[in-house]
Amino acid sequence: MRYLHTMVRVTDIAASLDFYCAKLGLEEVRRIDNEAGRFTLIFLAPPGQPEAQVELTHNWDPETYGEGRNFGHLAYEVDDIYGLCARLAAAGVTINRPPRDGRMAFVRSPDNISIELLQKGGARPPQEPWASAPNVGTW
Repeated sequence: MRYLHTMVRVTDIAASLDFYCAKLGLEEVRRIDNEAGRFTLIFLAPPGQPEAQVELTHNWDPETYGEGRNFGHLAYEVDDIYGLCARLAAAGVTINRPPRDGRMAFVRSPDNISIELLQKGGARPPQEPWASAPNVGTW
């Protein structure tokens, strides 16, 4: 058995690609537009890791999706949790669970999918402004 991908539904392709690619750093590896089924599938992966894909599914006919928390979350190991959180915050992304412990943070996509960020190689020493930052919303 081999992991293939995780699928999340999205309502706005442009907002989702801005979040996952421009802000989070994933790259589009392939796209399928299915006119008969009226949907688009966009497969994203971290640079150099095509085996770790997330599939964004966009149904062309509007639907209302639940909050997404029942889905759980996507998790990515990152080289510099403080630096990434600072870049995300500067780009307008809310850091729902700041990396107070130097190890873990949570953000949400435009469709409220929780994204867990984990520091590669173990926790970094606590650092401001993150060490005293409160949780914001749900994650």
